[in-house]
Amino acid sequence: MLEAQGVSVTVADARFAKPLDENLIRDLAHGHKTLITIEEGSRGGFGSYVLEFLAHNDLMDGLKVRTLHLPDVFQDHDSPEKQYEEAGLVASSIVAIAIKTL
Repeated sequence: MLEAQGVSVTVADARFAKPLDENLIRDLAHGHKTLITIEEGSRGGFGSYVLEFLAHNDLMDGLKVRTLHLPDVFQDHDSPEKQYEEAGLVASSIVAIAIKTL
């Protein structure tokens, strides 16, 4: 969806929250202006680890970072699709955040 709007995208599968793939994150930070992490967990997970790594390694200068995760609220029981939509973790919401961040 982003490429259809002329936005070049790199998708990197971090595979595991810990241990962080520090080389991958460092390469992404050096080669991109914006990083967006997306996770099915709550605040304080993978995105937080990435932010801490970036900060402690002086990789934040000029870099925009957004972390997307489930909200820190009780979500009513529903299908996973509806819960992800409510949390903004569906493609259309991610695209909107990416465009706004750029």
